[in-house]
Amino acid sequence: MKEIFDIVSQTCSKNVTATYSTSFSLATKMVSPSIRQDIYNIYGFVRFADEIVDSFHDYNKEVLFSRFEKSLEEALEDKISLNPILNSFQHTVHKYNIDSELIEAFMDSMRQDLSKSIYSTEAEFRDYIYGSADVVGLMCLKVFVKGDAKKYDELKDAAMNLGSAFQKVNFLRDLKADYEQLSRSYFPNTNLDSLDETSKQRIIKEIEDNFNKGYEGILMLPNDAKLGVFVAYRYYRRLLKKLQQTPAMEIKNKRIRVPNVEKFGLLTRSYVKYQLNLVK
Repeated sequence: MKEIFDIVSQTCSKNVTATYSTSFSLATKMVSPSIRQDIYNIYGFVRFADEIVDSFHDYNKEVLFSRFEKSLEEALEDKISLNPILNSFQHTVHKYNIDSELIEAFMDSMRQDLSKSIYSTEAEFRDYIYGSADVVGLMCLKVFVKGDAKKYDELKDAAMNLGSAFQKVNFLRDLKADYEQLSRSYFPNTNLDSLDETSKQRIIKEIEDNFNKGYEGILMLPNDAKLGVFVAYRYYRRLLKKLQQTPAMEIKNKRIRVPNVEKFGLLTRSYVKYQLNLVK
């Protein structure tokens, strides 16, 4: 029965989330069960696309990505795919009427990673961030507001800022891997060969501005989604604080982490604050 295949597809998306990101998986567990699976479905899709361009070095990434892109188009048109990740994703897309422009912008940014390695202008950087992060926040927002167009428009700017903040934190944390293994330099006007405190603090200030605008939207989210997004926000703010306290050249030489025990502590404190109505 098709229902069984759909269950298998959804389980695949959930497993991808749990396997690739303990932090995102923890945050997703904090959203209402009524929308939780759809967030898994979105994450599974974006993670698979990202893995093709970032990890499959021994294979022809261009060919693999083109196949994935074609399978995506067919899944969205046919409302089914033999690829379980795409099958679960298309279900969420149609359920919440997620705009095709968001999906296309995401795929465009992922394709850039196949050939583009340096983002030398602010305009290039903003375009890449929009496609790789902001639109993912907007896809999730469609789920959080359960397709409510008015609420979506009210929270759109905040969701984009939060997506930008998360992505920029990831870029700053992963400087070593991006620069040395993938030859990528995302931050414009920044010399990664001699990253200094001034450049680091400029990047952090920009991220903090994104976080402040994003937090305003968290307060306006429906209760089904608020705790989960707040947990993710708290985790990334903690990661940013650790980056701020780490010398610039050390950031370039090692990946900064939040240990699992600290993640669970953040989760517990976030839950208590939420239950006491202190998220305001």
